[in-house]
Amino acid sequence: MREKWPFPWAGSYPEGVSQKLIYPQQSLWLFLEIAASRWPQQSAVIFFGKKITYQRLAAEAQRFAAALVACGIEKGDRIAVMLPNCPQFIISYYGILRAGAVVVPINPVNVERELIQQLRDVGCKMIVCLDTKHEMIQKVREEAGIRYSIVTGLQDYMSPLAAYKHRLLGQRRGIPLHLPAATGLFRLTEFISQAPARAPLISIDPSDDLAVLQYTGGTSGTPKAAMLTHYNLVANSLQLKEWFVGCREGQEVCLSVMPFSHVYGMKCGLNLAVALGATLVVHPRFKTERVLADIERHKITVFPGTPAMYVAINSHASTPAYDLSSLRYCVSGAAALSPDVVRVFEENGGGVLLEGYGLTEASPVTHCTPLTGMRKPRSVGIPLPDTECKIVDLKTGEEELPLGAAGELVIRGPQVMKGYWQRPVETAKILRDGWLFTGDIARMDESGYTYLVDRKKDMIISGGYNIYPQHVESVIRELPQVKEVAVAGIPDIYRGETLKAYVVLLEDASLSEEQLLEHCKLRLASYKVPRLIEFRRELPKTMDGKILRRVLIEEEKNRPPDL
Repeated sequence: MREKWPFPWAGSYPEGVSQKLIYPQQSLWLFLEIAASRWPQQSAVIFFGKKITYQRLAAEAQRFAAALVACGIEKGDRIAVMLPNCPQFIISYYGILRAGAVVVPINPVNVERELIQQLRDVGCKMIVCLDTKHEMIQKVREEAGIRYSIVTGLQDYMSPLAAYKHRLLGQRRGIPLHLPAATGLFRLTEFISQAPARAPLISIDPSDDLAVLQYTGGTSGTPKAAMLTHYNLVANSLQLKEWFVGCREGQEVCLSVMPFSHVYGMKCGLNLAVALGATLVVHPRFKTERVLADIERHKITVFPGTPAMYVAINSHASTPAYDLSSLRYCVSGAAALSPDVVRVFEENGGGVLLEGYGLTEASPVTHCTPLTGMRKPRSVGIPLPDTECKIVDLKTGEEELPLGAAGELVIRGPQVMKGYWQRPVETAKILRDGWLFTGDIARMDESGYTYLVDRKKDMIISGGYNIYPQHVESVIRELPQVKEVAVAGIPDIYRGETLKAYVVLLEDASLSEEQLLEHCKLRLASYKVPRLIEFRRELPKTMDGKILRRVLIEEEKNRPPDL
């Protein structure tokens, strides 16, 4: 720890939250085992009307682990899980950990090229996927080095009525319901049912052994697998558990709609929920009407989401008809959260909406708005327990800047990754003397609250001026007609880069280019005012809702020249 104690944020800590915790040296799997022993008959998962108790969930994960060992899976082997949110993801996830293997979450919408690249990169021996993906998996198995494919259908863990409707819809779409016989191809239900009840005990060194190889989103370059240990993930779960003052173990109900394949969804919608002994109401996709109905029906108390999800709820015509009063812990991450979105959501009865910050390399959460105490608009809050941060100069990263100055945000704490998988050069760049260099430009105020300015790689240099697109976006987002906006630097032979704003308007909203520019001119220096405006129906995003500026820039580069 640094000598500068107390830290600026020490006085901002909410009552009831300790700044230092004790972290057990345990496997991440133990969270599920503890929940099953304490609340065996409680619903662990609710999925399309089907309820699964903690006792059954743990038993199926145990059998899955035993089946893995019987297949020759050894400690440290990598197994890919390419599933949307469903009970099978949870069973596979904890079963892999119980077997001493390493989970490799794969975005289920990945195409062949992306899939092969990731499977070969980490050397996966097995993949768990939907039956609708089995043809693609069979095509890439040999090239990717996969020995076994475990397939499942969402209907396998639905209520009978929901399963019937799902099969009927599958038939209408021409989706095969029966798998051909193939070597190394198994149905998950049979794979589990034929296995012993318990797997042999595997010795785990939590501080050194990997639990998850989590791919970064790839928003600014080639995706890399962050090595997250059992200790990293256990620590971050306990940090968040401490942060949410008043959480009732064994009583909370979590809306698990953020993709488990993404580190934010895995942490807040899965690891934290199981650590709390909560009931997980699992959704494979975000559908506003269904989310609203389930919040009311199941009395959801914990809702980790993205700004896009909260905007969808705010703007949905049916929202006033639903009772959202059960919500107690709502957190937004993965993108900047507008104060207007917070205000409208809370006015709709959605409880307190907090903003958090993190990155894959930190398991992922490092900062969050206090649940009780001061909330500052546009701030991502203060560091979690045992998490340090400072702002350093952009050029060398060696000089700590004074409060209020903008520089690179660097972090250290028990949740910081071990490094990138087989990428020593990239690891050395991002991990220096125990500090994680985030690549985010930020500033810290006198109370220790952190404000993100922009991504270091996204900074635009136009005519010699440094411009942070997030600042320009925040000004445009003030317009009530604007739903989403992205500002990017477009190559320009004279200025180096020219600012272009891509704007998505709310449905039925009207806004002209002239009105938008006039708004910007009154609030921004002239060199920060976008010179180009494009109104679009949607923006390219990652699965978790993060806008992909680089895709917009690539689109510009590929446009045919004006004649």
